[in-house]
Amino acid sequence: MSPWRNDRLLAWCLRGCASIAGLIILLIIGFLVLEAIPALQQVGVSKFFFDRGWHPSSLASEGHFNLAPMLAGTLGAAGGAILLAAPLGIGAALFCHYYAPPFLARLYRRLIELLAGIPSVIYGLWGLVVLVPLIRQLEPPGPSLLAGILILALMILPTIALLADAALAGIPREYTQGAAALGFSRFSLIWHVALPAAKSGLLTGILLGTMRALGETMAVLMVCGNVVQVPGNLFEPIRTLTANIALEMAYAMGDHRSALFVSGLLLMALVMALITIVEILKPKSSL
Repeated sequence: MSPWRNDRLLAWCLRGCASIAGLIILLIIGFLVLEAIPALQQVGVSKFFFDRGWHPSSLASEGHFNLAPMLAGTLGAAGGAILLAAPLGIGAALFCHYYAPPFLARLYRRLIELLAGIPSVIYGLWGLVVLVPLIRQLEPPGPSLLAGILILALMILPTIALLADAALAGIPREYTQGAAALGFSRFSLIWHVALPAAKSGLLTGILLGTMRALGETMAVLMVCGNVVQVPGNLFEPIRTLTANIALEMAYAMGDHRSALFVSGLLLMALVMALITIVEILKPKSSL
């Protein structure tokens, strides 16, 4: 078989893989929409944001279906986590590339990779027995928005750090050599050359970290308290959309069950909006 024929065969295989992946995503979205339609028709879209609370029933006329407190909890926990984890992850990658001795950088990368492989339930268990009691000493009750932010920041930090590290490693050597020839200091090289050149990869790392924070279930379910309310401060308990689905799907029926699929659809919409924003912010041509 000629090399050109091998290339064509590989190209068709990759097209097939890409098509299957895209089809799976469309099927998931279609499934969510079909399951959510009964609640959207019976309850109405506006009541999911302005109803008197979350007291669902199998009949729409008997329940209240306000998802706004869970949406606020989800955005608060994920937003706080990304504000903490993004600078720490990018800073860790910069340290490995421009300041750390090679042996220390290798050791640090292995440690970050180990953190990335720890299951979320382990993070949740650690947060429940260590982090929550520490927060309780500051301000009761302990399970809170702050606990969710800290545990999510710890979970997404390896993702952001590893992708930032890969983005910095992909910067052409000519850029850094040219900057050194022009007499740039190390800080100027990082600020004026490395960060702009790696912008696309850094945004991708932040995007993936944010999506993991939005979709995380087990850890936030264990440390956030699961109280349906809009938090007034960092020490109040919250319930996220994912925790809401995990807690109630086992016994939900009728419109209640369909309303939980609306929660999933809302999460999917958040992720799609996030991807759109990042695509707009990305540079048109990668360096």
